[in-house]
Amino acid sequence: MPSPEPLHFGADILTAAQMKQAEQLLIDAGFGVEVLMARAGRGAAEYIWRMAGPLRIISVLVGPGHNGGDGWVIARHLHERGARVQVVMAHAPASEASRLARAAFEGHVVDCPDHGDLHGDILVDCLYGTGLSRPLGDLDLDLLTGLAAGHRRRVALDLPSGVEADRGDDFGHDLPQYDLTIALGAWKRAHGLMPAAGRMGVLKLVDIGCDPVAGVGRMLEGITLEPPLPGAHKYTRGLLGVVAGAMPGAALMAARAAGGAGAGYVRLLTEDALPAPADLVVQGLDGLDDKRLSALLVGPGLGRDKAAELVLKSVLATGKRLVLDGDALMLLTPAMAKGQQAILTPHEGELAALESAFALHVNGSKVKRAKALAEASGMVVVAKGPDTVIATPDGTWTIAPRASSWLSVAGSGDVLAGLIASRLAAGVSAFEAACQGVWLHGRAAGLLGGPFTAMALAEAVPSAVRACL
Repeated sequence: MPSPEPLHFGADILTAAQMKQAEQLLIDAGFGVEVLMARAGRGAAEYIWRMAGPLRIISVLVGPGHNGGDGWVIARHLHERGARVQVVMAHAPASEASRLARAAFEGHVVDCPDHGDLHGDILVDCLYGTGLSRPLGDLDLDLLTGLAAGHRRRVALDLPSGVEADRGDDFGHDLPQYDLTIALGAWKRAHGLMPAAGRMGVLKLVDIGCDPVAGVGRMLEGITLEPPLPGAHKYTRGLLGVVAGAMPGAALMAARAAGGAGAGYVRLLTEDALPAPADLVVQGLDGLDDKRLSALLVGPGLGRDKAAELVLKSVLATGKRLVLDGDALMLLTPAMAKGQQAILTPHEGELAALESAFALHVNGSKVKRAKALAEASGMVVVAKGPDTVIATPDGTWTIAPRASSWLSVAGSGDVLAGLIASRLAAGVSAFEAACQGVWLHGRAAGLLGGPFTAMALAEAVPSAVRACL
């Protein structure tokens, strides 16, 4: 029996232009706009019905475009199923398909509403969709926010109105918080990128028949880990060296997390005498010469002085597979990076510093920035934070699902670095190690709930691993 796939990816992540092309291919194949609206509206209505049932008052806010047309279809399906539906028509339908969808709805329509008089249980936002590339006008924004305040729960169709699809920007507006966002046809980058992703609540996807698109990213939806082989021992499972520096607590935290994530043997490499748990071996930096090392992690608490730079160069000289985190990212230069097999794990400040070091001037989303750094450095990049993008030098990329906001705690990044390094030492590819480490990080946080310390997070790692076997 073949081994299960180590990574599970969901649907494509498309830009607004790519989504338009995908829909046009369907239209060219004989599926008219009306057919696509019917598919989108019917699928979205099913999710909304599960939330609402027949006893809730549902307001569907529609705009002039195809997103509004989808809203008319949603309203019709819900009305026919017995829901109490009112359509709030912010703008008259502007396309023939949307006008036909409006004509097919026989329920209550509120034209040019005073939002202060409209209340209900669920608001479905179908005002604007993926194609919006400008801020909402004052009247639209006032209507949307007023209606949102008058409804207990809120649903966005495709994207919350006022969100830019490719960057995840909200144009600085204080947009409503949604309980559910129903993507149509494919994921958009904004579904995984902050600040927009933080407003979207639960994410669901309606398939409208789009074919896969070559060369695009896909959402990371899970991982499968395998137990060690029957004849495994600590070295075949991988020997990981974690290099400590000026602030050894960070390296200790990373090593603690790594010990539960799959590597058979974790050593802390340092010239200082450190108190360490009994199951963690502490060795001098001469341990860098051990040919049995499968991977090395350097950077957490390393420091940024000349001594730290010399340690980093010694690590780079080993030719081992590497994870570079924290201070190592601030010291790295293009000359040091050349020819290295490494994973970089920058947060926003470190990402900006690396862009400066590699003379990158990228004006775009986190996806674009991570891809550019991966290509320039020749390394896998984990651009971490409230949203996390993983990119490789060959252009492969993914967005990880939103994880617990309780991860915003000191030491969380050290735990993540240890997880990625442990998976790398266990023998998987750099991209797989990055994806597996990020997934386990979020899974451990989910198991804990919150709040928690970084040490508690590290101690939850074995449970997260067991959940992925």
